[in-house]
Amino acid sequence: METTEEKNASLAEDGAEIVARVSGARDKIREELKHAIIGQDEVIDEIIIALLTRGHCLMTGVPGLGKTLLVKSIAEVFSLTFKRIQFTPDLMPADICGTEVVNEDQVSGERIFSFVQGPVFANLVLADEINRTPPKTQAALLEAMEERQVTAGGKTYHLEKPFFVLATQNPIELEGTYPLPEAQLDRFLFNIVMTYLSSEDEEEMVRKTTEPAPPKLNQMFSGTEIIDIQNLVREVPISSNVINYAVRLVSATRTGDASLGYVNNWVKWGAGSRASQALVLGGKARALLHGRYNVACEDISALAVPVLRHRIITNFHADAEGITTEDIIKKLLGDVKEDAA
Repeated sequence: METTEEKNASLAEDGAEIVARVSGARDKIREELKHAIIGQDEVIDEIIIALLTRGHCLMTGVPGLGKTLLVKSIAEVFSLTFKRIQFTPDLMPADICGTEVVNEDQVSGERIFSFVQGPVFANLVLADEINRTPPKTQAALLEAMEERQVTAGGKTYHLEKPFFVLATQNPIELEGTYPLPEAQLDRFLFNIVMTYLSSEDEEEMVRKTTEPAPPKLNQMFSGTEIIDIQNLVREVPISSNVINYAVRLVSATRTGDASLGYVNNWVKWGAGSRASQALVLGGKARALLHGRYNVACEDISALAVPVLRHRIITNFHADAEGITTEDIIKKLLGDVKEDAA
């Protein structure tokens, strides 16, 4: 019978192997993506974390920053089937999920219904400019994102694993757009903001993208390997004090008698419990990517902005004063201590 010391040694050995495997994969992915994507290291890390935690990403950025190229490159590196949906005002739910059509049997003449799959049936789905379609069509993604399935004609069709939705939206063109409902925003693990490149990175990007032949990326992981890593991420141990820090940080975004003064002044609605889950799961993946088999409070604080920026709703006082959700999160990170008092 195994002793406690032997069990702990076995767990430590397994943990070291998992850390080496995932952190090594991060370096390989970054190196491969550099052939097509210049800069944006933080954005790439956050997308990888979301993929490894079975989450979805909302990516916000002005046109021309390479959002679509980044998503296609990630799909290529991870050997994922890829579909792009261009969201427009006339897009219907059936255009996303699929629809039932009537077919006639050539022999018997009998008419039968058959389901034609929509573009959501892919490993990686790019929902391009998701805020350009009405809420009814936006909601067609809710079941797919949460349950990994589509229901049509009374039948349920399961989506192939891994399944990852990356939606983009343009923050500067508000005319003719439909803001995502809060219920759908909460389904996204991260809201990633893509910013302009530095001058040096932009020069390198222009040089590479104007060459005669576009770079070809090597496929490095299969869908099965990704699912294995997703399962490993959930096995990463996390101490109660780190979970406590994540929960206290999320709770601090909510208004109430015990809340910080500026939260009551600026926040209409705070983040829900799904934000705490996102911080902990994201922290586990981030720890592995950084070569650790334990989650630290620094992993939680590092992911606070992408996890919370779309889950906090500011009120008119904050809007009048020009206070953003990021301003509130940064103040909370300074006020909510890692160790509970």
